[in-house]
Amino acid sequence: MRFTFFNNIDQLIVYHNILIIQTAFIGDAILASSLVEKLHARLPDAQISILVRKGNESVYHQHPFLKEVLVWDKQTSKNRNLVRLLFKIRKNKYDCVINCHRFASSGFLTGFSKAKHKAGYKQTPFSYLFDTAVKHIIGNGKHEVERYNQLIEDFTDKEVFKPKLYPSAADIETARSFQTQKYVCMAPASVWYTKQLIVKKWIELCNLTDNNTTVYLLGAKGDEGLCEQIRKESTHKDVHVLAGKLTLLQSAALMKNALMNYVNDSAPLHLASSVNAPVTAFFCSTVPAFGFGPTSDNSKVIEVKGLECKPCGLHGYKACPLGHFKCSMLQDVGEAEVF
Repeated sequence: MRFTFFNNIDQLIVYHNILIIQTAFIGDAILASSLVEKLHARLPDAQISILVRKGNESVYHQHPFLKEVLVWDKQTSKNRNLVRLLFKIRKNKYDCVINCHRFASSGFLTGFSKAKHKAGYKQTPFSYLFDTAVKHIIGNGKHEVERYNQLIEDFTDKEVFKPKLYPSAADIETARSFQTQKYVCMAPASVWYTKQLIVKKWIELCNLTDNNTTVYLLGAKGDEGLCEQIRKESTHKDVHVLAGKLTLLQSAALMKNALMNYVNDSAPLHLASSVNAPVTAFFCSTVPAFGFGPTSDNSKVIEVKGLECKPCGLHGYKACPLGHFKCSMLQDVGEAEVF
């Protein structure tokens, strides 16, 4: 079935095969699920696919609204794989390509996709080839999912859908094995060091948690050492390291029924939001005004205000540029609701 929309009385556009592109970090890939939700709601019989970077495809495993998940391997033969992707995109004959990314690679794929309608941001290289080019503005009071929505407003409407992921029955069953008592989840790591709460603050948060409440420390395999340090140095008697032991969707299933999920301004924040789980987000070097805060109904942001150096950048750094890291050191974890 094809779906017809009139942008104006003279223009007829038909979209029935749609590709979303978001090849940035895992958090960005999760946020792009908001477009999947909206497009499925507005075009329930349309075929929707998504392109993500290798390593991020697991969040869309068995997604009920997606026809296909395309993967770009950036680590090996990056440019060769990019060209292969372009040929695949052209072969799939998409009616509409929506590019949520702002780099040359995604602009190249979008601009030369041969899609009937190409949408993306003006700052993206090759945007002169787009049919819809919207200016991406950080700090304008909009959440990133609102900025994504602007890319499809011309053929849908202004309603904004939240990000949403779908853990499978097997994922939910795996999570259930850890749900025999009340619990909270903590995700202490971040790709960017200046985005994460320092270790002693996580230890303090563990110690503030009631001893009858289990603490699960979540993260990737590479975060296991950090989580083990927190577990060993905490006086809480029931802290368990699950970093590297659960998939992203299994982690999401576990977060969904937690009393609270404590996170940085990082991917676990958006993972919690994707299942509308309760979340407390610690913002260190960044600020919610950038548009990447939690979207859960039950959410809270904690940050140090009044620092002249904050924010020091959009993504953060491997170390504090000024050496003091006050935006993390001065965080008051006592502001968080504990259980």
